[in-house]
Amino acid sequence: MKRIQSMTVLCLIIVSSLTAQVAIKGETVHTMSGSPITNGIVLIKGGKIERVGPASQVQVPNGYKVLSGKVVTPGLVDAHSVVGLAGMLNQTHDQMQLEKSEPMQPELRAIDAYNAREALVEWLRTMGVTTLHTGHGPGALASGTTIVVKTVGGTVNEALIDSGMVAFTLGESVSQNFRSPGTSAKSVAMIRSEFLKAQDYLKRKGNKDAEKRPGVDLKLEMLVRVLSGQTKVLFTAQKATDIMSALRLAKEFGFKMVLDGAAEAYLVIDEIKKAGVSVILHPTMIRPGGDARNVSMETASSLQKQGIPFAIQSGYEGYVPKTRLVLYEAAIAASNGLSFQDALASITIGAAKIIGVDKRVGSLEAGKDGDVVVFDGDPFEYTSHVCAVIVNGQVVSETCR
Repeated sequence: MKRIQSMTVLCLIIVSSLTAQVAIKGETVHTMSGSPITNGIVLIKGGKIERVGPASQVQVPNGYKVLSGKVVTPGLVDAHSVVGLAGMLNQTHDQMQLEKSEPMQPELRAIDAYNAREALVEWLRTMGVTTLHTGHGPGALASGTTIVVKTVGGTVNEALIDSGMVAFTLGESVSQNFRSPGTSAKSVAMIRSEFLKAQDYLKRKGNKDAEKRPGVDLKLEMLVRVLSGQTKVLFTAQKATDIMSALRLAKEFGFKMVLDGAAEAYLVIDEIKKAGVSVILHPTMIRPGGDARNVSMETASSLQKQGIPFAIQSGYEGYVPKTRLVLYEAAIAASNGLSFQDALASITIGAAKIIGVDKRVGSLEAGKDGDVVVFDGDPFEYTSHVCAVIVNGQVVSETCR
């Protein structure tokens, strides 16, 4: 009971108070909008970043709460997760990330299932993750529509900052969860069939004779949004053959797509670049198995060298506690060919751009949300700790972890 009450108080403080004035001092401040600043200061007022610069140019006004650390970064952005639908307890009642009644359900909405008070959300927040792109997980041809949230707030309405994408999947996990489809060819055929139905549905909706217009079909309505470019597709495909199928579907129907997972991206990297799609890459330390049996820790570096926009995700973790931490995943990528700045960008500004919220988060710039993380050392060193987290200008954690 005491834990629930304390969380409720914290949520109320975060949501209701936008008057906090905070100054963060860092021996190194990574703004992600330019070169790192030595002996930098970040000022936050009214929930937004007020000013960023070296201490020689930025004076801390009276009345500001001052936090200090070795390294300061923007709040971390997890580009793809199921946290808030999948819970810490790993019990039926807190595993809402995948509906298995049928394989094609794009009309399902993460906003209707997200639990802002889930303990995993709190844990991620204390570890520096301030923005989360989450929702229905892979394992169905179309599992639902995702959302982008802050890791604060007592309800989904308080946490929500943007709508997400429609999550699609190709691969073994689909055939494991459903009697049909059982093969890759059948999977693609079923997706193509639904998009053709959506094209016909859209055409009939435009009929001048109201009596000939179709009744509302939630599934087709969502696919129409995809076809019209209003909503992107988040296409999970690990194997090279499935990646190519996803690219062909996007070209055939003209929808905007972000490639997800992409364990074998290095085998078709030229095709991915030619298609002009961004990639939300699998966790660097994902367990090699199933469709992801051929993963490489160097894929992030390969994408970077080819100039393909990418982010690193925590993804869906089949084991307890159902999530990884993007900070650690980026650190391993940085030890496998990716530069420090590019690794940090993959979980800050790079991730924010791909999920469409870079005007608010991902970098430390005046006018953006006051989301900041303070470390006592190199963020990618195992011995370093997250010592303070600020979300929307509110200090939500001051304990080194």
